[in-house]
Amino acid sequence: MTDIEELQRAIAQFSEERDWDQFHNGKDLAIGLSIEASELLEAFLWKNPGDVNVDKVKEELADVFNYALQLATKYNLDVHQIVLDKIAHNAVKYPVDKAKGTAKKYNEL
Repeated sequence: MTDIEELQRAIAQFSEERDWDQFHNGKDLAIGLSIEASELLEAFLWKNPGDVNVDKVKEELADVFNYALQLATKYNLDVHQIVLDKIAHNAVKYPVDKAKGTAKKYNEL
């Protein structure tokens, strides 16, 4: 079992023990993910990046991962593979010779 699968199983067990699966449809998991990502952003609001409360970042980032992993589980997605696929896709969109050292979007390169 991979680390990701271990996390997915732990999250699933936590949810099953509380009978929360009934609330965890794809739409609501995606909404929850967006809300938690916004709470992560809030940790940085009005602060210099170096002044952020790292404990708050850890807490909110864990919530983001939690919802993302639940969503992947809901749709039987292989997290490892979809991340590798996205990296490969982005490598085509952002070739090193054009994208290195720039923050330009792929259509501006």
